[in-house]
Amino acid sequence: MNSDGFPLWDQKRVKRYKELGLWENETFGEMLTRLARIHPDKVALTWHGQHLTYAELNHRVERSAKALLAFGLKQGDKVIVQLPNSFAFFEGVFALFKIGVLPVFCLPSHRFHEISHIAMHVEAVAYLTSEKRTGFDYVSLAHEVKESCPELVHIFSFDEMDGLVETGQFEGETDLQVKVDPDSYAFLQLSGGSTGLPKLIPRTHNDYYYSVRRSNELCGINEESVYLAVLPVAHNYPLSSPGVLGLLLGGGRIVLADSGSADEAFQLIEKEQVTITALVPPLALVWLEAVKHRKEDLSSLQVIQVGGAKCSAEVAKRIGPAFQCTLQQVFGMAEGLVNYTRLTDSEDKILYTQGKPMSEYDEIRIVDEHENDLGLNIAGELWTRGPYTIPGYFKADDHNRKSFSQDGFYKTGDVASVTDDGYLIVQGRMKDQINRGGEKVAAEEVENQLLAHETIFDAAIVAIPDDYLGERVCAYIILNKSFTIEAKEVKAYLRSKGLADYKIPDVVHFVDSFPETGVGKVSKQQLRQAIVQKVLMNN
Repeated sequence: MNSDGFPLWDQKRVKRYKELGLWENETFGEMLTRLARIHPDKVALTWHGQHLTYAELNHRVERSAKALLAFGLKQGDKVIVQLPNSFAFFEGVFALFKIGVLPVFCLPSHRFHEISHIAMHVEAVAYLTSEKRTGFDYVSLAHEVKESCPELVHIFSFDEMDGLVETGQFEGETDLQVKVDPDSYAFLQLSGGSTGLPKLIPRTHNDYYYSVRRSNELCGINEESVYLAVLPVAHNYPLSSPGVLGLLLGGGRIVLADSGSADEAFQLIEKEQVTITALVPPLALVWLEAVKHRKEDLSSLQVIQVGGAKCSAEVAKRIGPAFQCTLQQVFGMAEGLVNYTRLTDSEDKILYTQGKPMSEYDEIRIVDEHENDLGLNIAGELWTRGPYTIPGYFKADDHNRKSFSQDGFYKTGDVASVTDDGYLIVQGRMKDQINRGGEKVAAEEVENQLLAHETIFDAAIVAIPDDYLGERVCAYIILNKSFTIEAKEVKAYLRSKGLADYKIPDVVHFVDSFPETGVGKVSKQQLRQAIVQKVLMNN
């Protein structure tokens, strides 16, 4: 790890990836400049009936990049980015790419608790957001975060049609003369970690660019592709698998939706002749019900991707026939490894596996509890290393020692097996993490907040199996003696602490004690079994 807290790539592997032509030494800022020359008049983005061509997008990006430089931002600075699916996201993020400033991607659902921690951890100097949307005042949130973070100087907001606005003083534009190293880190993403608040995932231009390019090759992206973005594009999956970056790299067109509702999405598919979109399993279920009663012509749709969480075979079986298109399963992680079922795969592979690593240079190990390698078709912990899998988290020495082997393999915590022909079958997770409809909830983070409440003696967060979301969040709570509190008060308290809505427990159970393991630890396995039994009894 260098003095700035970034992990160091193994230079022997870096040299090899370049010699193999995997890392092409083009930054994302340079990519947009090049695409604007190749496709100046081609529409890149469609949003709310408005369009931006590649040349128009690049012009807006360069205008904002000059303004950000004029405000004093410099290479290596970190900036909180909390922007919706809109022109503003692309203008802001690519402006930062062009000047070597790192976006720190936060989601629209994040609140003060998460963002203040992240801003302090990265020493963010600025915060990019936009005006009120869906009834929430994001600019006020930014100011609240700024008050708690001494390094945070600027709040930039975007007028969605007119571009960058700053709440401070603007001193005039400057020339855009910045050279960014493709080996440098491009941005920081949030992990879906199992302990505490999210860890930060650093991605370089070179490694991430390769993952996008390879995704395009496997997903058939070209200039005729039209991608409907219904998931928040700050997520790794809709950003790069192949996502919005892939569509730009391929010269295609991105249609931005405010939500994944069938009302909005189906109309956009018909109107904009969408060819590919990406869903999480709960949203796929909503669409499967909706399509039975809708009248829109969805025949342009060629591929529906489902990822973010494991898609059950029973759901997978319904998607192709319902939409008359190809299902592509995507299983990956923001730390690196992405697996795809191929568009030409057999039905069995598409329905019953989570795909195959996208690169022939992805290295896979399946290990037992003693870290011994296992054979094919035997389940164990999935480890991976490759040309787009990170060598470590940002400023996280302790986590890195636990999560990465000495020879650079990332220990994913997923339990999986590998078939004879290299496809993964994912069977669960080793880490204490809840996957609520594709949003990752770290049990420890919510537990820590609960334990701060005066009435609560102890708390344990576990997953409840759920046909719709995959998993829901259950809180087991032991109250201090002589205290009482209702479930609705527990939920209101967590909201008051600034937790995102998806982290608020769906179910709260009050108990007198927790089962323990042989060494005195809370047995979450037994708690999970207990809540599963309750669900089964209620059904």
